[in-house]
Amino acid sequence: MKYIPTIGIETHVQLNTKTKLFAAVGNDAREAPPNSLISHICTALPGALPVLNSAAVDLVTKAAFTLNVRPQKFSKFDRKHYFYPDLPKGYQISQYDQPLVVGGHVLIEAEGQNIRVGITRAHLEEDAGKNTHPAGANYSLIDLNRSGTPLLEIVSEPDIHSPAQAKAYARELYLLMKYAGVTDGDMYHGHVRFDVNVSISKDLQKPGIRAEIKNLNSFRSVESAVAYEIKRQTELLEKGDKVVQETRGWDEAKQKTTSQRGKEEAQDYRYMPEPDIPPIELDDAYIERIEKEMPQLPPMIRKKLQQIKIEPEVIEDILDQPEAVPIILEVLGDADAQTARRAAFWLLHSANAEQVNAHRVIALSKMVDEGSLSSSAAKTIFEAMQNSKDGPKEIAEHLKLIQVSDESSIEKVVAEVITDNPKAAQDVKSGEAKAIGFLVGQVMAKSKGQANPGVAQKLIKKHLGV
Repeated sequence: MKYIPTIGIETHVQLNTKTKLFAAVGNDAREAPPNSLISHICTALPGALPVLNSAAVDLVTKAAFTLNVRPQKFSKFDRKHYFYPDLPKGYQISQYDQPLVVGGHVLIEAEGQNIRVGITRAHLEEDAGKNTHPAGANYSLIDLNRSGTPLLEIVSEPDIHSPAQAKAYARELYLLMKYAGVTDGDMYHGHVRFDVNVSISKDLQKPGIRAEIKNLNSFRSVESAVAYEIKRQTELLEKGDKVVQETRGWDEAKQKTTSQRGKEEAQDYRYMPEPDIPPIELDDAYIERIEKEMPQLPPMIRKKLQQIKIEPEVIEDILDQPEAVPIILEVLGDADAQTARRAAFWLLHSANAEQVNAHRVIALSKMVDEGSLSSSAAKTIFEAMQNSKDGPKEIAEHLKLIQVSDESSIEKVVAEVITDNPKAAQDVKSGEAKAIGFLVGQVMAKSKGQANPGVAQKLIKKHLGV
């Protein structure tokens, strides 16, 4: 009988706050020199007392609505004890038995199925520092810039059963958190990281021993690590060996997981209530205010783009460019579906989408509808608009891309093209469809792209009597 994989994913999301979770110190360590964003709180000096950053609570409340659940009105912090050089206090401030978010779900589409992945919980905690091990050195370096950074750990139910589903869940959760403004989503710098728990068994009601693969920072790594781990565990069981419960790492270069340490259980961390931080109590007015501030999220955006007949694959490409989506939605609200589809096409691979506003996009699309611009000329003008404050008409005039639709202006060019290409002209008379396309292309070339191709085709047919 075939083994069935069971997968749960713990996602660590760095919250998009200006300062750390319990200290008034900058939260963006990407370009900062080592140990330059630290305080008495981050370094755990005796007597230092933490103060909760309320902005982090706001973002976790948004995350709750994003996960289709309301936040808990009462939650508290706990101390999670372990000893490691990058944790000066000897414990991490986290949430254990009463987190801010309990329940919820994420809807994904994978392998032709619509799947509901349940959320067990999501809790607020601080990040640890970072250890660096210089090659060949007999020492390690510790950077505490990351210490105290606010994290939201989102724990899924084990509702995932394939590498493709794991990848789809990771991507959808990432998009949800990014569009909600919970995180800036910088995966290169580890602002979203995935820990994947994988087990296999022949009976879903009796899951096998799980291994946890830590710190995956791309959707492809999630998919590859899960696929490798399923293969590794299957080979062990088929040989009669046992799967060991452990923490494993992912080697991207070798495309394999490697053993790191035995897996800890809750009792190993000696959880205890955090005495220095009061519980979080949210009232109805606060929760309702945050709910009203929620932006449009990917599921709703997909529906709107599907309604204007954009292909599903293109919609996913658009969602991967969050800076373009508000412009497309604004165009859709102020203009018609055709204009919104054009906006999506122009913006899809735009380098500076934020430089182009909806008003100018609508004006550009109107010029195409009026026959003043060809589609290719419009794309050229759109690219120019990203680096100019001029309107599309001014740019088109400057680049000499205004399309000529006046028949008398095109008539002379058509006559010259027919005279210069007698064989193609004869082919058109004989009914060859490709030949008329060739002649239209010649008219466009001779007019330097300014002739309206529709008018050119009409005049060619008129001249040739077809």
